Amino acid sequence: MPLGYLTLVLHAHLPFVRHPEFEDFLEEDWLYEAMAETYIPLLEVFDNLEKDGVQWRLTMSITPTLASMLEDPLLSQRFVRYINNLIVLAKKEVERTRWEPEFYKLAKMYLSQFEMILDRFENRHKGNLLHSFKKHFDSGSLELITSAATHGFLPLLSSNPSAVRAQIEIGVKEFERHFGRKPKGIWLPECGYIEGLEKILEACGVSYFFTDTHGVLFAEPRPTYGIYAPIQCTGSSVFAFGRDTEPSKQVWSALEGYPGDYAYREFYHDIGFDLDFEYLRPHLHQIGIRTMTGIKYFRITGRSGEKKPYHPEQATEKAAEHAGNFLFNREKQVEWLSGAMKDRPALIVAPYDAELFGHWWFEGPQWLDFLFRKMHFDQQTIKCITVPEYLEKYPNIQHCRPVMSSWGNNGYSEVWLEASNDWIYMHLHACADRMEELASNNLSPDPINLRALNQALRELLLAQSSDWAFIIKAGTTVDYAVNRTRMHILNFLHLYEQITEKKIDEPWLTEVEARHNLFPNIDYRVFSSVNYQYGGN
Repeated sequence: MPLGYLTLVLHAHLPFVRHPEFEDFLEEDWLYEAMAETYIPLLEVFDNLEKDGVQWRLTMSITPTLASMLEDPLLSQRFVRYINNLIVLAKKEVERTRWEPEFYKLAKMYLSQFEMILDRFENRHKGNLLHSFKKHFDSGSLELITSAATHGFLPLLSSNPSAVRAQIEIGVKEFERHFGRKPKGIWLPECGYIEGLEKILEACGVSYFFTDTHGVLFAEPRPTYGIYAPIQCTGSSVFAFGRDTEPSKQVWSALEGYPGDYAYREFYHDIGFDLDFEYLRPHLHQIGIRTMTGIKYFRITGRSGEKKPYHPEQATEKAAEHAGNFLFNREKQVEWLSGAMKDRPALIVAPYDAELFGHWWFEGPQWLDFLFRKMHFDQQTIKCITVPEYLEKYPNIQHCRPVMSSWGNNGYSEVWLEASNDWIYMHLHACADRMEELASNNLSPDPINLRALNQALRELLLAQSSDWAFIIKAGTTVDYAVNRTRMHILNFLHLYEQITEKKIDEPWLTEVEARHNLFPNIDYRVFSSVNYQYGGN
């Protein structure tokens, strides 16, 4: 038996950025970049591990908004167009760099990579990555979990219990629709936990969730084993698992962690901003602004001075070295913990944003591949495990009350509620109250009103996405986030008015349904009643 276990958790999430009203839309690139640089490379790692007989375990959340986009035929077609555009650009780069040996080699690497991504998407994954994730889920190597419907930050929605319940219940039902069975676990958006949330999770059939470190560490009573064993939430059958900051920072931090190593590829040095605009113009968006292409020729090199060309072989060696270092540190960690944990091995929980692997940290999927192989072949001290497997082995869990927490800056709510974005919540709370009113007053609607009620709920859920407040706080694509928030709120209010006045504008409703078409089985009645008390025991 190993001295300890490791649960690696990748949180795969993107907001709903489908825009069929435009032929070409900049923010849809968020999805295409994640598919090409993270999700397909991760599936490649999983497939190769299976092929080589390597035992591996990984937990991965796929949020309902991301799943909705991954199954969407229009976005699949546009992804193929996106990759074909990069293939054409890479071919031009092969010609342009023919007399620059270091860059020529990299241009050919990118061309080969883009062609592989297209081949895998069309032939192996048949245009739907969810099917391939499900294959590994069914095999038991990959533990898939859900998240709240549109990644709403639940602590700040809790003034209306129906709003929280709708986010969770729809997230559970969407997962079941995509993967054929209910999820056992959930990724709480931003790891945002508030007391009493476990009651709603339990009512929706969810068995476990993850919090940031202090959510478990400061639980009452204090957990005997800190974050190195789960706790069972007092008065429920739901388990909480706390993040271990040591392995998280080792991988996540660009300053202190592996991704900042000078041998790795530089993310921000992209030909989309380096080369002549007219040369790039045929490959840019119709609005004619420079964007990332994914073709990057330089390594991090250092914090100052001229960047040096990227050498994939050196980066691969460094990824293998870092995988070995991570494993060594975890072995020593569980060896030390074993002296204090007599009745069970320690469990180290290491969660990350999935898009770190491949998109932000180009070598991240390689690192994961090396890590799983080293764990399988090189040692027996620590093994990867999923939460259900751990709970089956060690069902005797201490009962505690977790505390309010998130994994945002300073660990609570300040990222999603501060001077730049606080205006959002008065609208979200008022709309949630009105949605509850609509659901209670329209128990047997006719077909057109049923459509309007369901679309009203979609608009409210989309407005509740934590992504908009985060983007506004971060100061990145602020106008887009503000416009999305306002649009969904205004759509909801427009539908509220039409429903209450019994004057549905069917052509407008049809247009909005076509644009915001996620959650096809949504049922507005999730807002109609509250069967349990939310907020504490």
